[in-house]
Amino acid sequence: MNRIQGKRILITGASAGIGEACARLLAEEGADLVLWARRLERLQALAEEVRHERDVEVRIARVDVRDRAAVEEAAARLLADEAVPDVLINNAGLASGLAHVQDGDPDDWDRMIDTNVRGLLYVSRTLLPEMIRLGRGHVVNIGSTAGHMVYPKGNVYNATKYAVRALTEGMNLDLAGTPIRVSSVDPGFVRTEFSLVRFHGDRERADTVYQGFRPLAPADVAEAVRFVINSPEHVNVFNLVLLPTAQRNVYVLDRKEA
Repeated sequence: MNRIQGKRILITGASAGIGEACARLLAEEGADLVLWARRLERLQALAEEVRHERDVEVRIARVDVRDRAAVEEAAARLLADEAVPDVLINNAGLASGLAHVQDGDPDDWDRMIDTNVRGLLYVSRTLLPEMIRLGRGHVVNIGSTAGHMVYPKGNVYNATKYAVRALTEGMNLDLAGTPIRVSSVDPGFVRTEFSLVRFHGDRERADTVYQGFRPLAPADVAEAVRFVINSPEHVNVFNLVLLPTAQRNVYVLDRKEA
């Protein structure tokens, strides 16, 4: 059964990777989209393609979730148009740097904390009151296995993803007594721009992260998100963890020699 058709779904960080894959797949299911990201050109291209292929509405806005004023302004435009999302996918997130705490770059820390934690909070805070008022809504936070097990030099990134995990639990408790569901989808290795961003554009180093095994693709994570959103309204998928078959936890990874 398709319970997604006709819903309005807001996706942050929608210009690439998991966010883009979710946009494409959910449009196939007949969802209207609200796409937010920093890279407006990419959003424009994606929106044009989706509108051409699917009979759905696509709204886009350049929004950096770290900028509370920008988030509030974009959300206010939606509310003014009576376009409150049925589903919010808090996807925007990143890793920046990989270093021991004592060697870490505070600018990297700020970037991760501001995007992964504050950004998720800013977006959720602007939309949840309207979801509650309307008596409908579903929040899906994109977490990570990094929020379940810490790995060397992951420190601050791990902390932000543990925070996402805690916020998913906290939001569920705070929304008890309402029909609003809160879920998280926590993938392991996914081949996106993640490592390229983490290593500040060093493509050679980024490529080594995925050598010797088949990582998840963004479309795999989008399939998991679809499952979560498509669940009956009396079902809340609290946490869904997915890994490539070669990965069993953050340490056990079956890499084959080239």
